[in-house]
Amino acid sequence: MNTLRTQVAIVGAGPAGLLLSHLLGRSGIETVTIDHRTYDEIAGTIRAGILEAGSVRLLMDSGASTRVLTDGHRHDGVVLRFDGENHRIDFQGLVGESVWLYPQTDVFIDLAARRRADGGDVRYGVSDTAVDISGSRPTVTYTEPDGSATRLEADLLIGADGSRSICRHAFPDGGRGEWFREYPFAWFGFLAEAAPSHDELVYTRSDYGFALISQRTPTVQRMYFQCAPDERPEEWDDDRIWTEMRRRVNGNGFEVEEGPITAKMVLPFRSFVTAPLRHDRLLLAGDAAHTVPPTGAKGLNLALADVAILAEVIADFYAARDADVLDRYTERALERVWRAQHFSYWATTMLHMVPGATPFDIQRQRGELALITGSRHGSTYFAEAYTGWQQPKQ
Repeated sequence: MNTLRTQVAIVGAGPAGLLLSHLLGRSGIETVTIDHRTYDEIAGTIRAGILEAGSVRLLMDSGASTRVLTDGHRHDGVVLRFDGENHRIDFQGLVGESVWLYPQTDVFIDLAARRRADGGDVRYGVSDTAVDISGSRPTVTYTEPDGSATRLEADLLIGADGSRSICRHAFPDGGRGEWFREYPFAWFGFLAEAAPSHDELVYTRSDYGFALISQRTPTVQRMYFQCAPDERPEEWDDDRIWTEMRRRVNGNGFEVEEGPITAKMVLPFRSFVTAPLRHDRLLLAGDAAHTVPPTGAKGLNLALADVAILAEVIADFYAARDADVLDRYTERALERVWRAQHFSYWATTMLHMVPGATPFDIQRQRGELALITGSRHGSTYFAEAYTGWQQPKQ
């Protein structure tokens, strides 16, 4: 078995793991990052991507990506559509910030390129990964793509390995708490070869359920509508999908642009938080630590904010040579996580049709949307939460 030693071992080479590796590298801290997925598998995973203003600044200021400004699409607001009318939330006018439509796939591609250019040690396509935190130094064992067995020893182990994290499950029994909510609906997402229906995102609440019109390129659009969690994408042909979208969003002169559908998927809704985010020399980041419903566009942004804080705390740990410094991470990260959980839950329950909703519940939703869109203070809260709170600086 080959044996490697590094300062920080990172399990998970998605955006969270790669950004952490990049930020630590800028501080002169050595890392090895591994992932069971191949590069092509990660790069080919199609996900939406709204980047908060602070996330864009973090990527730019750290030298991780400049393409976000050239290839991303700046949005200065969003539309909340209900009762057949569009109501724009003006981010720039309310809080002086914007968001960028920039798919998570592109964030990964940029970070992977940056690590290659900087000589970072990133290993894709490993298998049989296991972690052990029982000794004085955390260890990770895995099999390289060529079949060779490897043992990786580190000062610190970071679990950035997603919602099915093996690192999270390495915490001892009783060593952490969990908060979880599963929602009684999901999103049916699809890609369509069509012109943009609008130049900004349109979040629609209708009596038939939620729908979201997003963009991807001038000729490819990404859209979603509320569905049952057990919905089967293969049972929906193009005509059925467009009929559902039309009845949810069309009206009063507004019509969704249609075209051939090239991909379909169902996205379940869950809220999850675990704490603390540290046990001894193992720390969690991103989806390994928390997940949110996609309504508030917070998942990727939370992961980037986590590792910005974590990189700073790890640098302080090496400067002070004091493991207690690592405790600062949980408190700082979770303050933002719970804000995002609240916003995501609130936006989700405001915009979706909840099974079993009474006429009172439906009218209350309408009243809430009218309050948000008809009040500068209400719109400002939405704009501030959507564009993001202050991002940790690097």
